[in-house]
Amino acid sequence: MHTCLNYIEGHWLPPASGETMESRNPAHWRELVATFGRSGDIDIEMAVTAARHAYRTWRLVPAPERAEFLYRFGELLRDRKAELAYLMSQEMGKPLTEANGDVQEGIDCAFYYAGEGRRLFGQTTTSEMENKFAMTVRMPIGVCGLITPWNFPVAIPCWKAMPALVCGNTLVLKPSEDTPAVTHLLFQVFHDAGFPPGVVNLVHGLGEETGKALVEHRDVNLISLTGSSQTGAEVAAICAKQHKRVCLELGGKNAQVVMEDADLELALEGAVWGAFGTSGQRCTATSRLLLHRDIKDKFTEMLVDRTRKLRLGPGTDPNTDIGPIVNATQLNTIEEYIEIARQEGAQILIGGHRTTEGNLTGGFFFEPTILDGVTPNMRVAREEIFGPVVALIEISSFEEAIAILNDTSYGLSSSVYTRDVNRAFQAMRDIEAGITYINGPTIGAEVHLPFGGVKQTGNGHREAGTAALDVFTEWKTVYVDFSGRLQRAQIDNRE
Repeated sequence: MHTCLNYIEGHWLPPASGETMESRNPAHWRELVATFGRSGDIDIEMAVTAARHAYRTWRLVPAPERAEFLYRFGELLRDRKAELAYLMSQEMGKPLTEANGDVQEGIDCAFYYAGEGRRLFGQTTTSEMENKFAMTVRMPIGVCGLITPWNFPVAIPCWKAMPALVCGNTLVLKPSEDTPAVTHLLFQVFHDAGFPPGVVNLVHGLGEETGKALVEHRDVNLISLTGSSQTGAEVAAICAKQHKRVCLELGGKNAQVVMEDADLELALEGAVWGAFGTSGQRCTATSRLLLHRDIKDKFTEMLVDRTRKLRLGPGTDPNTDIGPIVNATQLNTIEEYIEIARQEGAQILIGGHRTTEGNLTGGFFFEPTILDGVTPNMRVAREEIFGPVVALIEISSFEEAIAILNDTSYGLSSSVYTRDVNRAFQAMRDIEAGITYINGPTIGAEVHLPFGGVKQTGNGHREAGTAALDVFTEWKTVYVDFSGRLQRAQIDNRE
């Protein structure tokens, strides 16, 4: 059992309140994984003050030197990959293969942004005046508040922290209350990497208490949140009142289109991985399958058969395909949506129930579920469920598929399976989403490419890739006039 402390100015500290909470294994609820602090305003004040003080000197460290800390962090994270992956499977339930991939994403992220320490490029350009030089440079923003979810408890903190740090910012991270142990171990890696005191800070607690205090703190210059669209709207409203920069990565209702000319075996692999990977608990999960009427019956039969063979179990069991749901609240939400589907007239082809059979007793397990007869106006076709549930929608043309795919409040990821190159390029152009896959599933981001979406999926910023540098820096325009006289821009001096 782990005791998870806050990490403030290089020290491990209990919460000021003295109150603690518990993190339990969702596959075996009686198993206590960790205790962690119920932090509040005092703890956030301490962390922000430490980050503000450290920012004065960290921003002046040359970016290539800041990058050396990221390289060390990446190397140490690689050394502890197996340990972190096992703890992740134990604490939030994803299978070990997926947990190892989560940690690897963090490693890749550290090395990628360490490289950016020598590539924080600005621009030089011409001036409209004689003997005048013009350029742009990137400047750090200040103290960054990072609020991260439980489903990728290593990858997402690294997505946010690595670009923030290499750009010269300091940070306070508030992780999900469902994964305190993983985050505690992650910050042990930060500590061992030797970051100066106050540059990285960790405060555990509840979103409505600790997270809210972090968002509202006036000395926090930026908030980066991954969470629900509802939470994102609330955070954005608070930040707007303070004119505080905010980066939001929110929900999705992603669709995979399978046309009549698709490679059905390939599309099947994508559909199963997209719908049921991480038990469907991904913002990029495939929650809708838009199937052309010519192949729908055959593909549905293939999908049901493959789904029936998936093995539920603890994430720490190497034979597990689908792990538990993260907590009882989310399990109840999935059950509520299954009842909504029944009331709306959808047919449950397979699954639809929580299960406690055999070694699943005492865990939050839900059967992988396929809903048929779904129409685009049903709630299960429009609202994010965040569980192993996929809705089948029949389409008769490519144009109808694109129209249905776009007809939601979200726009994160999308997928089209077709052998027609013209359709592929039309999909790239016409789909309203931040990510489009051709002949690939809706899940599987790469760290050097921008990640994010449109509509209620975000607020226009992107994580990962060089796009993240625009989140964590301000542009400064610099003019150097070496004419030795006053030159006034946009003044007509012609006689």
